[in-house]
Amino acid sequence: MSELLSAESLAPQALDHALTLPARFYTDPRMAVLDAKAIFARSWQLVCHQAQLAEVGDHVVTEIAGLPLLVVRSDADSIRAFHNVCRHRAGPIASCDGRGAQSLRCRYHGWTYGLDGVLRGAPEMGRTPDFNPADIRLPEVRVQVWHGLVFVAIADAPPFDDFVAGIDARLGPDRALHGYEFHRRVSYEVACNWKVYVDNYLEGYHVPHIHPGLNSLLDYRSYITETAQWYSYQFSPLESASDLYGSGEALYYFLYPNAMLNILPGRLQTNRVLPLGVDRCQVEFDFYYAPDTSEEAQARRAKDIEFSDEVQDEDVTICEDVQRGLASGSYEAGRLNPLRENAVHHFHEIVRRVYRGSIAEHS
Repeated sequence: MSELLSAESLAPQALDHALTLPARFYTDPRMAVLDAKAIFARSWQLVCHQAQLAEVGDHVVTEIAGLPLLVVRSDADSIRAFHNVCRHRAGPIASCDGRGAQSLRCRYHGWTYGLDGVLRGAPEMGRTPDFNPADIRLPEVRVQVWHGLVFVAIADAPPFDDFVAGIDARLGPDRALHGYEFHRRVSYEVACNWKVYVDNYLEGYHVPHIHPGLNSLLDYRSYITETAQWYSYQFSPLESASDLYGSGEALYYFLYPNAMLNILPGRLQTNRVLPLGVDRCQVEFDFYYAPDTSEEAQARRAKDIEFSDEVQDEDVTICEDVQRGLASGSYEAGRLNPLRENAVHHFHEIVRRVYRGSIAEHS
C-alpha cells in the first residue's frame, strides 16, 4: 500500500495552498477495502429516522462496511441494533424492513430471538448437550438517536456529543427535526466513487454552473460554508414560491463521512452515500415533512420531490463525468478554491488523517 498511500499524498495541507486528494484515491480497487475498514467501520452511520421505528417490533435492515445490521424498536423506550447474522449458521435474521415483529426469526433454520437479541428458540435442539439458548445472543452495536435520526457505530467512533457539537445551537428551538414524518425514499445508483459524490456536495462553487434552477432560489453572493470537527454546513438565504418552500434559509449539513441533512422550510431531506465498489455508489434520499394532510401540503411535497430529482440528475451527470476524468490518467490532483471549497478541504484532511492512522496501526 506504500505506493498508494505515500507520505506525500497524506501530508496535512493548509487551505490556502491545498490540493485535492490524488486521483488514485478514487479509482484504485484497493481503496474500497481501506475505506470500509478505516472510515465506515469507525464512524457514526445514519441508518433511518425514528418515525420508521415507531412501534415495538418495527425494524430496518442495513449494512455497514460489510456487516449486516438489524435496527429494531425493542421496547417503548429503546432502539437497538444487532448483527443481522444468526449465531447458528450465519443466516439472515431479517431480509427486509418490517413492522410490529414479536420476535426475530432466522429464515434459514428458524432460530428465533427476542427483541432483546437473546435466543428464545432453536428447533430440535432441546436434547443437545450443554446447549442453553439464554447463553446465545446477537452481538449488539451502539445506537444514538438525535433529532429523531438514528445513528449506529459498529466499532470505534468519536463521542457522539463531539460528532454533532454546535448543531443544536445553530438550528435553534424552532428548527428541531424530530417532529417530522417519513414520506418516501428515492435512490440513485451513481457511477462514481463515493468520495466524488461527497466532494460535489460540499461546495456551492458549482451551483451557478450545474444547477440553474437551484441557483435561482439561493443567494450565491451570501453563500457561506463553515466547518467544525466532524461536520460542515452550507447556508444561503432562500427565496421561492409559496407552493414550494416559501422564503427562509437553506441549511446543508454534511456529517462525516457520508450523511447529509438538507433542511429547507417545512422539510428535512437526508442523504446517505453508500459505496458499491471503487467506482460506484448508491445515494439514498429520505424525505420528511411536518405532519400535514392538506391538499396544499401534498402538492408542495410532490413539487419538492420533482425539484429534488432535477437537481440530483444534474449532480449524477457531473459526478460520473468527474469519475471518468479521474480514471483517465490525465489528472493527478488540482488546486482547491480557498473561498468556496473549504469544506472539501476539511473532508480531505479528515480522510488523510484517517488513512495516516490506518498506516500507523499496521506498521
